[in-house]
Amino acid sequence: MRSFRIGSAFGIPIKLDLTFLLVLPLFAYIIGREVGTWVETLNNLFGAGIALDGMAAGLMPYALGTVAAVGLFASVLLHELGHSLVARRFGFPIASITLWLFGGIAQLSEMPEDWKQELYIAVAGPIVSIALGVGLYLLFAVIPPGGAVVSALLFVVGYLAITNLALAAFNLLPGFPMDGGRVLRALLARTRSYARATQIAAEVGKTFAILLGLFGLFAGFNIFLVGVAFFIYIGASSEAQQTLMKAAFEGVRVRDIMTPRERLHTIDADDSVATLIDRMFRERHTGYPVMRDGRVVGLVTLEDAKAVNEVERDAYRVEEVMSTDLITIGPDDDAMTALTRMQESGVGRLLVMDGDELVGLVSRTDLMTALTIIRSSGSLDNRPGATGAAADGGRGGDGRGSRPNELR
Repeated sequence: MRSFRIGSAFGIPIKLDLTFLLVLPLFAYIIGREVGTWVETLNNLFGAGIALDGMAAGLMPYALGTVAAVGLFASVLLHELGHSLVARRFGFPIASITLWLFGGIAQLSEMPEDWKQELYIAVAGPIVSIALGVGLYLLFAVIPPGGAVVSALLFVVGYLAITNLALAAFNLLPGFPMDGGRVLRALLARTRSYARATQIAAEVGKTFAILLGLFGLFAGFNIFLVGVAFFIYIGASSEAQQTLMKAAFEGVRVRDIMTPRERLHTIDADDSVATLIDRMFRERHTGYPVMRDGRVVGLVTLEDAKAVNEVERDAYRVEEVMSTDLITIGPDDDAMTALTRMQESGVGRLLVMDGDELVGLVSRTDLMTALTIIRSSGSLDNRPGATGAAADGGRGGDGRGSRPNELR
């Protein structure tokens, strides 16, 4: 998501995604258009006696809609802060809180695997929303009816009281990875493995997403509900996959699946680009660590070579086109750490370094092949060469950090 920072709370960066700037005016318009309906609802539910006359003229409904929409997203922010502060209490750093199209996201460094911790973190947000809803209702109840200004205040306070309670109720539905889905996983994890609990919660979440999407399509074509359903389905699938991979890779080190140095194809920094392309064709590799005097100095890929005109390839040296922005990992790091680093950096391979010494290379293909073997046999030991390459000798991806114009 493209986002920018607007401040911080309790030391946690607060960001706005660009989609937020689109949805806020939309919410303001929708709320403003339904001011009359909301006033009628508040009067019928609470006997508020709000006078609609002063709020229905000109741009006043949309001004109220803007205030209410800002208040709603402020409530979402407080909801996410509830999650974040409890998570931080358990020692999980919070990278940021981002407000976007579908509300807010608190970005934890990792999800707790202790079911009690996840339960407390999951319910913290809805508890904040319930507290806000109750507090706003009590404020609503003590404000005496009055003129146009008081009626406008009653409208905003009453609207936010109801929507905060609705926000808590909706988030507690079992739509993993929403709060209710995380509560479900926490409860399931009391008597099951974390991975199995995630699997069950994800299946429940995907079923919920399908039902929500169908409801959104056929009950007035509510595109917002359809979007939320899509987000839940994708989120449930993604987190379940990550959790199952983490469980499968437990105890597996990078050295178990990497291509070791003695089997690794490298190229010299002084070789020509023409020589590089010839070797790529013969050896069917698309990237090589670049060496000088026995030390790795860079990484070169097919894309680098293709950037040189064909007639000039004999004149250019590998060192002139290679990348020195290397993404590395240690041989004793977890295999899952390697995969996470690849995903975060947008690369397909990592150089495995023991201090300043190149000891191997691990690719995404190595990791996926190892995962397939583990799932089918339950162990890496059944594959030929337990400490060798899992598949293609490290081919796949470009093994470097993102280009300057690439955003994750």
